[in-house]
Amino acid sequence: MARTITFNELRELKDKLPDGSIHQIAAELDMKPETVRNYFGGYNFKEGKSVGIHIEPGPNGGIVVLDDTTIFDKALKILGLDNYPEPEHQPEVTEEED
Repeated sequence: MARTITFNELRELKDKLPDGSIHQIAAELDMKPETVRNYFGGYNFKEGKSVGIHIEPGPNGGIVVLDDTTIFDKALKILGLDNYPEPEHQPEVTEEED
């Protein structure tokens, strides 16, 4: 399923990954680490490929459409997140009695 995120959010997610995560994701998916880096906004297409993302100009670095969220989902799993960016917690509103 496709997902839309800003380029800055995608880079922030990548920056939160612990050392070695790019290699871990690449090994799990049987691809080169440069391909995983390219997914997160890198541009080394001599060593890696472009996989499942489209970037369009716009605010916050532009809009990124992730056609294939496999790498994104692996990154979320490493970070122990269900979603990114995480929705801002809205305090529960209760009606007060008069």
